[in-house]
Amino acid sequence: MKLLSWLHRWTGGIAGLLLAILGLSGTVLLWEDSWILLRGADEPAITDPARLGETVSAALEEGPGLSRITFASDEIGLHQAVYADGSGAYFAQDGALVDRWTSIWGRPELWLFDLHHYLLVGETGKITTGILGLLLLGFSISGLILWWRTRKTFRLRLWPARITTSAVIRHHRDLGAVASPLLILTALTGAMMVFPSISNVLLWPLASDTQDIVLPDDLAGYSRQTDWTQVMTRAQAAFPDAVPRRIMLPGKAGAPITLRFRQDFEWTPNGRTYIWLDPADASIVGTGDPAMQDLASAVTEKFYPVHAAKVGGLAWRLLMTAGGLALVLLGSLATWSFWARRAGGTPRQRSRKA
Repeated sequence: MKLLSWLHRWTGGIAGLLLAILGLSGTVLLWEDSWILLRGADEPAITDPARLGETVSAALEEGPGLSRITFASDEIGLHQAVYADGSGAYFAQDGALVDRWTSIWGRPELWLFDLHHYLLVGETGKITTGILGLLLLGFSISGLILWWRTRKTFRLRLWPARITTSAVIRHHRDLGAVASPLLILTALTGAMMVFPSISNVLLWPLASDTQDIVLPDDLAGYSRQTDWTQVMTRAQAAFPDAVPRRIMLPGKAGAPITLRFRQDFEWTPNGRTYIWLDPADASIVGTGDPAMQDLASAVTEKFYPVHAAKVGGLAWRLLMTAGGLALVLLGSLATWSFWARRAGGTPRQRSRKA
């Protein structure tokens, strides 16, 4: 038990502040739809193929190197275009340009997303966040074990009774015990998204052999003559009841246009229903229907929407908000109390000793 306590303190003292950053950025992103106050952000989504085709044409006219467009949803009523040079734009559903930026620093939701997922340092940061997720899982479980010995003194406080290391530690134990179910779920879903190989191992009993989709790689590229309304119409016809969520233009010569749709049973906001089309004539060259996938794929599809509170309505979003704020307190105060103890206590405690 002493070894477990030592490991919990030292790893928490080192990683606590980073976990607090992830908790705060994630909590703010949960309410992204409430603080993006651009014109048209609160408009209901229109899924008419002709209107969406006009948006694709407008985005192509705005700048070269269009990479993808995420279409408006009930959450945010704007189309978001991303270009190969890292720039982007928001378009209203009538095709009008609403906002334009040259990097992620041009929009708060973009750099917050990058901070939460990549710690602003790319793939290295992504791996780090995955490791932090595994550490949070370990902290939550070990914290419950350590708390059990002191459970009779349990008293839930939103803030420590005093800013002393002993009071902060007691607050940390009790708050952590209450928040642990949410923290375990958050840590597990986050880590599984970063490290899919771990998820594959855990879910292998639910997996079955699936045939890979083979797509052509010798297609003609899109051009100014490409009929984007036809592209959207043909794709919609493949899944008439699905909602168009994203179009991805070919990243290399000969590749097809990719569209993502969301069917009713899917939890992921952008769906995992894929349609691939020939840019030359908008003919469909392949589809991917999640209804035909195995149970393991159905489980992994739930990781992101649960983690980001994209399902469950307001109640689940409030619960995840509470979990995120608890992580901010647990991580930041744990780091403070750990290093305060190493430094000989708080200024008040050191003056008393003197």
